[in-house]
Amino acid sequence: MQHKKFAFASLCAVLLFSAVTAARAEDKKVDPSGTWTWTTPGRNGGPERKMSLKLKQEGDKLTGKLTSPGRDGQTTETEITDTSVKGDEIAFTVTREFNGNKMVQKFKGKLADDTIKGKMEFDRNGEAQSRDWEAKRGADKKEADKKE
Repeated sequence: MQHKKFAFASLCAVLLFSAVTAARAEDKKVDPSGTWTWTTPGRNGGPERKMSLKLKQEGDKLTGKLTSPGRDGQTTETEITDTSVKGDEIAFTVTREFNGNKMVQKFKGKLADDTIKGKMEFDRNGEAQSRDWEAKRGADKKEADKKE
């Protein structure tokens, strides 16, 4: 009888430990804050274009700006909108206007360490399209983490 009680108590202890460990893992939220970069194919076979995204998370609020190469060597900076962070998934929208034409890109991605992998959806000539994207976080967030 004592052996069964000991086995039952041991099982309860293991289950309790597992539940606490799982709860702690769920409490640890990802922080997408920092500068993220990636490249996209150039227009008409031209050179790749380097994109830069600065994100800042405060509580449940995510803000940021996307910087991309523009025409004639200029860069374009655009605020992100419709943001969300749920667990390790982020989403945001970038809306730009060129010569009276509006272009909307919807980004969704999954954050793991210093990488975001996901899909970017957009319309081109009335046709829905998507493209994979993978961004890497720069040293700014890593350095801020070391100071804390």
